[in-house]
Amino acid sequence: MSEPIDPYEVGRDSEQAFWADAVADVIEARDPEDPIVIKGGVSPSGVPHLGHVNEIMRGYFVAEALRERGHEVRQVFTSDDKDRLRKIPRRLADLDGNIVGLGEVDAGALGRNLGKPYTDIPDPFGCCDSYGAHFTTILQDSAEALGVPIEFVSNTDLYESGEFDDAIEHVLANQGRAREVLSEYQDKVDETYVPFQAQCEECGNLTEGITSVDLDAGTVSYVCEDVEAGDDTIEGCGHEGTVSIREGKLPWRFEWPAQWEILGVDFEPFGKDHAEGSWPSGEDIARNVFEIEPPVPMVYEWFTLDGEALSSSSGNIVTVDEVLELLEVEVLRYFFVKNPTKARDFSIEHLDQLVDEFDRFERVYFGQQDSGSDREAELTEREAALAERAYPMVVDEIREDRIRIPYTFAAVLGMTDDPDLREEIARREGHIPEDAPEWAVEGALARVERARNWARRTDNEFNYELRRGSIPAVDFDDATAAALDDVAAVVESGGDGDTIQAAIYEAAEDHDVGVADLFSAGYRLFFDLEEGPKLGPFLAKLDREFVVGRLRQKR
Repeated sequence: MSEPIDPYEVGRDSEQAFWADAVADVIEARDPEDPIVIKGGVSPSGVPHLGHVNEIMRGYFVAEALRERGHEVRQVFTSDDKDRLRKIPRRLADLDGNIVGLGEVDAGALGRNLGKPYTDIPDPFGCCDSYGAHFTTILQDSAEALGVPIEFVSNTDLYESGEFDDAIEHVLANQGRAREVLSEYQDKVDETYVPFQAQCEECGNLTEGITSVDLDAGTVSYVCEDVEAGDDTIEGCGHEGTVSIREGKLPWRFEWPAQWEILGVDFEPFGKDHAEGSWPSGEDIARNVFEIEPPVPMVYEWFTLDGEALSSSSGNIVTVDEVLELLEVEVLRYFFVKNPTKARDFSIEHLDQLVDEFDRFERVYFGQQDSGSDREAELTEREAALAERAYPMVVDEIREDRIRIPYTFAAVLGMTDDPDLREEIARREGHIPEDAPEWAVEGALARVERARNWARRTDNEFNYELRRGSIPAVDFDDATAAALDDVAAVVESGGDGDTIQAAIYEAAEDHDVGVADLFSAGYRLFFDLEEGPKLGPFLAKLDREFVVGRLRQKR
């Protein structure tokens, strides 16, 4: 067997511009046979969120790097749906990704089924075969939305079809060795420990109370005991019985290496929770119990959501469907191009910054990014090397004449529902060239709805609706009307945003109108509100004739 690999070092110490190429180098060094198998996996305990996609996307980019080198690659993702439900999540999601509270579904079905495998628990939404199938389906849909060709594998199916039989029999036939290895990692392992969980025939719970094993008959006897689930206890029913080895499962510490053997896994990325827990034991069990080569590992850092840990159980989540309502799929794919060894924050509030980063990444690929200072030139050079490798994996098609409207400007355009006006303003501001093909114009303007969704979700400075159809009911005194007329004259003369903003202050002073009152008058005219975005730059982005007419209360 090869020397053990430090999962924290894979992909780090390399001259490769893209981390996925560095990982591919390590995999190729083992001279694997095709198809190379890349795996991920998750227990479907709650809403599949963006954190779960981390594992899928890391595997995807490595798979693409290997495919470019001529390898056949199979990317699989196990749904560890034979695991027991240990606690009830605070939030759930329907198949469309809409997040709901427990009061909106049959949550009692979950409470009555603690301790049972996810695939034996009814779907609270009543649309899938089981709780496990429901959330696996959402994750499958997420992968499809991101354009990742991945094969989902159900652990329950593997157990029921007998794929785990050899692994179970091997572990149970070598219990002494299995206990010896696992005892290095878990204090609870003693001479009575049996590495198997039987499913009680009476209540359906998975129990660890194994009393005897008959390998010739392929059966395991048990007593249904209580199970510790964090700070809680799932009560067993006390039933004593005997089941076949297909009516139960291996504990996770043995199940994971067994998956490597069954699926022929060559590479698996995982979060640092596994790196500090399951991986050391899994590697040891693979080598010294199953006597197989563990796959090439890689640790990825978790990312947070607006500064807080992603968690299905606590409800701090965002789904792929939710994110794709706010930005293009290629922007989300780009997020996972970033170095997986660094912790990052996925900020909905500051999503404009991520979109701006992607837009720059795209410009760099096409050589359209100016580099001013020496430092900027050095940065652009590094970005260009990464973009050259990763950009083709991010977009569905490379098209240099694609147009990207700046995200915050798109949010400004989202203040009006008029599609013609949106295009008119975007063209006038130079974001859509005169000779742009129609497909590029449509693609550019599609960002407007996403940016508007972002403004509404975060209730930020762009969450306003321009009242373009008719003048809101207003009644200004002569001084205010005169001040607005002065501002209109500046707009009419072609003043830019800063000039218009300064004109508002000057007009207020000239006509002895309170500055706040004059801004309020402007907001009432354009939004029928007392407050709004920074008025000067906003008015500069609108069509001049309309702004002048509205300030003079003529249209």
